[in-house]
Amino acid sequence: MSDGWPKPVKLHELGRGPVRLRLEPDAEARARIARELDLIGLPALSAELTVNPWFDGAEITGRFQAVVEQTCSVSLDPFEQPLAGQVEVRVVPRGSPHAISDEMTEVEFDLESPDPPDVLDIDEIDVGAYLVEALALEIDPFPRKPGVEFDYAPPTEEVSPFAVLKGLKDSKP
Repeated sequence: MSDGWPKPVKLHELGRGPVRLRLEPDAEARARIARELDLIGLPALSAELTVNPWFDGAEITGRFQAVVEQTCSVSLDPFEQPLAGQVEVRVVPRGSPHAISDEMTEVEFDLESPDPPDVLDIDEIDVGAYLVEALALEIDPFPRKPGVEFDYAPPTEEVSPFAVLKGLKDSKP
């Protein structure tokens, strides 16, 4: 989880109903997040999230928008790229009957079903960390600046070293 921008919500706060958050880190926090995600910069990041009660834990849902500054994997030029994504996470406290226990030896995963809930070590949810995690999942690991093409033409003919030597021998008078 991210330590760069903590935004805690206590589980007991959800007893009064959903918690709606508008998250927009300042320039210093965006710089820490950019370093954590190995970006050149993070000019913009904003999110509208809702933390709802879910069984004995919580469900975090919402959308975010960001502008990330990366290095092009082809030209090595820096460029900015807009991103948008969603946050959809469930969390439960340790010991919850809805958590996957450490004692389970076999777990079936269905790619169509939601992920199992994360297990919290303490009675609070770091919503900022879940936002940074969702952002990290949207970042292209091999970014390409718009309009940049990778032009590679393999050698047309492979010349053996013996053919080169024969050519040298034939060219001597």
